[in-house]
Amino acid sequence: MPKAYWIAHVTVTDPDPYALYAKGATAAFERFGARVLARGGEVVGLEGESRPRNVVIEFPDMATARACYDSEEYQAARRHREGAGDAQIMLLEGV
Repeated sequence: MPKAYWIAHVTVTDPDPYALYAKGATAAFERFGARVLARGGEVVGLEGESRPRNVVIEFPDMATARACYDSEEYQAARRHREGAGDAQIMLLEGV
């Protein structure tokens, strides 16, 4: 079964509630066996719009990644992110 990747491109506008989101989201990711491959770090935008914060998280499969996003833990954390920034989040199935 192919792995799945949670990819997020974020511009944080209010760091305090975003930090609460990050703490809660990290706990949800750990519960679902996710592995953070990239979080923050240097960004070099080559084409199109880029954002200052980018995250890549590996999950065992798409069903697990979806279950994490839909979980009570992640959704509770997500509420802290609302209004604290602009985010684009997607799940991508691996090869």
